[in-house]
Amino acid sequence: MQEPQKLKKSDRTRLAILTAAGTLFAQNGFDRTTVRDIAAEAGADPALVVRYFGGKEALFVQSADFSLGLEALPPIATSELGQTLAGHFLDVWEGERAGGLPVLLRSASSNELAAERMREIFGKQVAPFLRTYLPADQIPTRAALISSLLLGVALGRYILKLPPLVALTRQQIVSLIGQTLQTLAFGDIAGDKGETAVS
Repeated sequence: MQEPQKLKKSDRTRLAILTAAGTLFAQNGFDRTTVRDIAAEAGADPALVVRYFGGKEALFVQSADFSLGLEALPPIATSELGQTLAGHFLDVWEGERAGGLPVLLRSASSNELAAERMREIFGKQVAPFLRTYLPADQIPTRAALISSLLLGVALGRYILKLPPLVALTRQQIVSLIGQTLQTLAFGDIAGDKGETAVS
């Protein structure tokens, strides 16, 4: 049987830089991570960061990519959407698929590039998923509300590590935010004068 080909030195260096960038961006955020820091962590020349990736910004975008995996979910009954989404996102946050999520969460409040990347990922993944369940005119608002809740919980539990959130069991979180997600997806949205704007 033929042995797998070893990575070329340039490919190994690229991978080392990408891995180092993901680690440092997650630990320190975008603004406090420098090209020299990344190169030192990767054991590479700083010039190679620019050569292979074009600079810190482009490297950040690549290292911060992640998939929510919504397209892999089986069909969900409308009545179970909130609970299913809550459980799925916990699996994503606590598993290997989290990828660049910690990087973006740490950086999005102070860096527009990170904020834009977060908007792009959630906009391109959450909104299309909701097309199966909601009228087209309701999707932008409800997708934004759902994304805000999920990101807020992720920030509090995994980045800020708020003790009450950290102490909750998986089932408690799924139950609590599942109910809220269900309301955000299908509940009435009242207008300024008390009328129902979206129902």
